[in-house]
Amino acid sequence: MAMTLQATQREDLKRSSLRKLREEGKFPAVVYGSNKLASPIFVDEGEFLKTIKQSGRNGVLSLDLGGKKTSVMLGEYQQDSLKGTIIHADFLAINMSEEMEVAVRIDLVGEAAGVKEGGVLQQSLHEVTVSAKPNEIPSSVEYDVSNLQIGDTIIVADLNQDGSFTITQDEDEVIASVLAPRVESESGEEETASEEAAEETPAE
Repeated sequence: MAMTLQATQREDLKRSSLRKLREEGKFPAVVYGSNKLASPIFVDEGEFLKTIKQSGRNGVLSLDLGGKKTSVMLGEYQQDSLKGTIIHADFLAINMSEEMEVAVRIDLVGEAAGVKEGGVLQQSLHEVTVSAKPNEIPSSVEYDVSNLQIGDTIIVADLNQDGSFTITQDEDEVIASVLAPRVESESGEEETASEEAAEETPAE
């Protein structure tokens, strides 16, 4: 069941009104969609943060605007870089029966065998694009890295696609690699163990 977030239509768009809203712990937002004109609203910041924490970044929300509820998802939002407060947010009105594309977090779980041997797990891709109906969007896509050895690489095609969603990103894109441990040479410069071994091997 979708979490409900209360919202109020924003009629007064003056800056003085906006300042008063912020003092009351509220912030401005916009609701938009393919069949809906952009509508300025404001919501309570505390309720917003609580709701997003419970529903997840890609969770479906029931936006209650004066008693009329609309299914929405959180789009872009802005935070104050110093205070951490929410400055503005966009909500996308959605059709629950239509598939949509969203970015979903990639969670690497477990400890790679190569890391236990001194290697370093380097993750270069943290999100992947999936297509799914709003209620079937996964909160994250997991990959167990336990069997990865030094030199192993995982790509998008390796991800588990169990569920009612399709990964639409380039399947050859690299997600993470287990790099050889870095050692310090006599010159003080770091190099991988494999590079060091190659230098020590005499040429034929």
